[in-house]
This record gives sequence, C-alpha cells and structure tokens, in this order.
Amino acid sequence: MHLVLLGLSVGLLIVTGIAWPSPLTPDAGWRPADNVLPILGILKVLAVAVGVPYFLLASNSTLMQAWFSREPTGRMPYRLYALSNAGSLAALITYPILFEPGLTLRAQAYIWSGAFVVFAVSAGILALRAARRPPAAQAEPVAGMKGEARPSIGVYLLWLGLAACASALLISVTNQITQEVAAIPFLWIVPLSIYLLTFILAFSGGLLYSRRIYLVGFFILAFIAIWMMPRLPWFSMGSQIAIFCVLLFVCSMICHSELYALRPPARRLPSFYLAVAGGGALGGVFVNLIAPYLFTTGFWELQWAVLASGALATIVLAREQQTPPGTRRRKRKAPADKELPAILRLKLAVMACISGLVILSGLMIAVMQAFASNTLLARRNFYGVLRVWETNTEQPENLAYQLTHGRTVHGFQFAADELRDVPTTYYAETSGVGLALLHHPSRPGSLRVGGLGLGIGVIAHYGQPGDDFRFYEINPDMIRLAEGDGGFFSFVADSEAETRIVAGDARLSLERELTREGSHAFDVLVLDAFSGDAVPLHLLTREAFEVYLDQLDSDGVLAVNVSNRYFDLSLPIYRLAEAFGLEVAMIVDKGDGLRSYDSIWMLLSRERSLLDQPAVASRATTGAAVPAGLRLWTDDYSNLLQVLR
Repeated sequence: MHLVLLGLSVGLLIVTGIAWPSPLTPDAGWRPADNVLPILGILKVLAVAVGVPYFLLASNSTLMQAWFSREPTGRMPYRLYALSNAGSLAALITYPILFEPGLTLRAQAYIWSGAFVVFAVSAGILALRAARRPPAAQAEPVAGMKGEARPSIGVYLLWLGLAACASALLISVTNQITQEVAAIPFLWIVPLSIYLLTFILAFSGGLLYSRRIYLVGFFILAFIAIWMMPRLPWFSMGSQIAIFCVLLFVCSMICHSELYALRPPARRLPSFYLAVAGGGALGGVFVNLIAPYLFTTGFWELQWAVLASGALATIVLAREQQTPPGTRRRKRKAPADKELPAILRLKLAVMACISGLVILSGLMIAVMQAFASNTLLARRNFYGVLRVWETNTEQPENLAYQLTHGRTVHGFQFAADELRDVPTTYYAETSGVGLALLHHPSRPGSLRVGGLGLGIGVIAHYGQPGDDFRFYEINPDMIRLAEGDGGFFSFVADSEAETRIVAGDARLSLERELTREGSHAFDVLVLDAFSGDAVPLHLLTREAFEVYLDQLDSDGVLAVNVSNRYFDLSLPIYRLAEAFGLEVAMIVDKGDGLRSYDSIWMLLSRERSLLDQPAVASRATTGAAVPAGLRLWTDDYSNLLQVLR
C-alpha cells in the first residue's frame, strides 16, 4: 500500500507541475471566488497542492519506526521520532535564513519536489526490505518493552489529551506573544522551536525531565502567566515573551514526557502515533475554530490549555496511585518497606495538584471578569481580536476611543463633539495622505478615492460633497465597528462623501472589479495595511501594482503608509516605483502624541503634478538608499528579512 501511495504522490506532483506554474503553487483559478472567511478555501488549496505528499510524509514516521522495530537489533524505535522532529527543527530555522532569501517560490517548489522524489525512492526501498523480512522476525518484541495487552480506553484518551494540550499551547502561546505582546517579525519561530525541542528531548529517552521539578515549575509559571494578563506595568515586553516561552517549554515537556512514559510496545506503535497525531489536530481545531466562539474577548484558551495540561498530569499521577506497585515502571525496584511511604507521597502530590488547579481556575475566572470590565468592546474572529479602549482618561476633555488589533492601533476618535471630526493617528492633515487628499490638483472638485484597509475610517473625514470613497477591508468585524456598531466611531457615517465598503481581500476585490466593471480611475488610492508585523506581501508585489495602476487615473496618486516599527517598507516601494517609472515623494510626519502619531507615507504618481504642489514638495524628503541587491518583489519572490530595520 505504501509503495502504491508513494508512486501516486510522485505522479500527482508531475501532473500538477505540468498544469500549474510549479508542482506546489496552484494557478490563478484557485483564488477564492467570494469574500467569505477563507478557512475552507485554505484547506481546499492545501489539500490539492500538498495533501497526498503531506499524508505520505506524516505516515512515513510511524512506518519507519514499525519497520525498524522488526530489525534484529533490539533497539528502541522511538528515538527515530526524536530524529524526525530534529529534522523539522532544522528546517524551521534554516528556511527563512537560507532558502527563502535566495529562491523564488517556484524554484523552492521544484527543489522540494525533487527532494520528495528522493524520499519516495528511499522509502520504497525500505518498504521492499520490510516486506521481505520473515514473519518470525517481524514478531520479535523490542527489548525493554514488556506487556502486550491492548491499552485501555483511558490510556488512549490520555495519549489524545496530552498531545492536544501541547498542540493547543503551541498555537495559543504563538497567538499571545505575536499579537498581544509584541508584533516582532519571525517571533512565531520561537514557540514552534520550543515545541519541537520538547519532542526531541522527550522521545530521546526523557532527557532533562523530572516530574517533581516540572510540576513545581508549572504551578509557579501558570500563576505568573495568569497574574500578568491584566497588563501589569512591571511585566515588560521581554519578560512577558520569556515567561510565556518558558511556560510553553515546561508544559510541553510535561505533556510529551508523559506521552513517552505511556508509550506502548512497538506492535501498538501505529495506534499510539495515530492518537498523538489526532490530539495534535484536535488542539489546532480547538484554538483556531472553536476558541474564537468561546472566548470572544481574548486568547483565553492559552490559560485554559495550561490548566488542562496540569489536570492531565494530575490524572497521570492519580492513575499511578491506583496501579498495583508491581506493575509500575521504575528505574529501580523500591524495597517493600518503602512502598507505603511512596504511595502516601503520591497521594499528597495528587491532592496538592488538585488544590493548585482549583485555585488557578478561580484566579483565571476572576482575571477574565476584570479584563472584560476594562474593555469597552472586544470582537474576535479568524483574523484575531479587535478591542475598543478608552485613552486619555486622565484628560477628560481629550477622552478618545481607540481600536486595536493586538498591539497594532487602527485609529482613535475623540469623544467630545467639538473634537469628533479631528483626523487622528497616522492620518492628520500634515501626514502624507492628508496632504494628498487636501492638495490634489482636482481640488476644488470631486475626488474618487480608494482605500486598501479601513481601520476606523479616519480618511473618510476628508470626503467632500460629490466625492466617492470606496474602502476595501477583509475583516468583517472591522467593517461593523467602522460603520458605527457600538457607537464609538463615526468617521464613515459623518463623511460628506458617498462611502462604500467592499468586504474581502483588497487585491482580489480590485481584480474582480476590474474584470467586471472596468477601471474606477481613482484619483487617490490609499494603501494602509502594513503597520503590523504580519505584512500582507501580496499587496506589495509587481503584479499587485499592475492592478493598482490599472485602477488609478492617469494623474492619480498612490499613497502608501510605510509606518512600521520593524520593516523599512520604503525600500521595496522604491524598487517598484523604479520598475513602473513612477515619481515618488516621501512624507515623514512627526505626530504631536495627542492627536496624531508619527507616520511615514510614500506618494507615487505617473505625473509630477501633485508631487510638485508646494504643500507636498516642501514636506518631501529622501528615503534610505535602496541596496543594489534588493530584488523586485513579485508574487513569486519577496523577502521581509532583507528589509528588517
């Protein structure tokens, strides 16, 4: 069966390599055709592009260990699982440093496909070798693994639960530190590396694991992680990241080491790994698809996953307490007169764990209630958590409502009627986009304005009678809040222009409208989706700019917000401007800290008419020199590592 599937997977790669730009990159026909949440579309594309090869790679680990256990060496097969995770860790670290900077997506796909063919041939040779081994040799037990009884339902559930907790913790910690703590580029690599490292240590024979030490550390770190959720000031960004990462390490070590301790004899290995894989999938499904509907105000699944891992460790302890002394595994058999004290210590440990979990659960509920009371509104969906906060509370006359997505601010609006119409954040009248809208050569007169990224709709403030403002926004909750849901923001509703909001990915929507309706001939097209660390690179490629220019009037202006703490996005923009022969003016605006923030905008146009306006020309500055080695970004190649500040 494995040989047939290996052949099928290689054949499918050949077919997709002929039909698509590369064996793993679907053509444009696979782009989503509607503007609904993309979960099903993502799964469909992944299933078609890499489904069969991924299935073979995933199943291969179990098969290799099963075949290895039949070899007459008597060695344990579980170390191969540590080896496979070491390979995953090596790939994780080397990909963004070695492969992505120098190779296009198409080149990567062909190299990967070639490597997969080598793997398929090697796996096929081992499959034939295993098939030729005599049945008697296949039945040999592995040394050190006693007891051939089928594991109980409780053991299967423990396998499933421990794997699910570790997986849920990985994704939860990643969400927490990258969206709620710091929008630092490539920070997601750290928790995934920790997760893989714990697999390696656990399945290498339980290295560095002491249950007593790890359980004590677990309760200390769990308490700190819950305590610092209200954003107490003495927990700096660095300390929060460190605490969450150490917590992930401790909890994952507990889960994976207890998994290793509960491993079955080699002949039960397939069901063991099926449970582990199923648990990992369940953890991902819970965090990504279920938790957003259970915890609508934040990533609370992190703390509950921590408590669940502690509960499972307690169940393991309680299970050992009920296991007859002669059947428990231990490195050395304890003397009979010391067995009773050991059982008593185990009972005390179980009671202590239960008491600690009850206290932590009560504290967690209290923190969730307190957090909810300090947030005016919170909405969570596939794209993360949007929150509305009060700012300037110490200055009632300047009280404002601010919308944030994790650490990224999407705008604020003053509460006082006399300040309600003041453009704020990155969109002040002295900002690049403010200058472009106030001093466009078409003024006085009507403007056609497009906005990629809505936020709270601050730029709608610049709309005048006869203007047409069209916004493109992918997050449906963002749209509802900008349209006035909750009564916090009214820039869109108060605008004198005719405003329209198009839901869905901005680039796909622009392409679709270009095909169906022709060009909108925008006078100003605003690109404002690059403030966070998760930069939507498909909006900054040559193909994307072709769409923008097709949708732009001949003397129209592209206004690009390149304000970003971590990336110098002006560099790829300059390269794109050079490729399309566009004139450029960079506007650096120092905000006053109260009504506006520091911002950097780049204004691009085919004509110099707007850029030569005195109000614009007097503020224009020259950006950093573009490195000679910086390649033009395309749909096939982009590299954020090159533009890190």
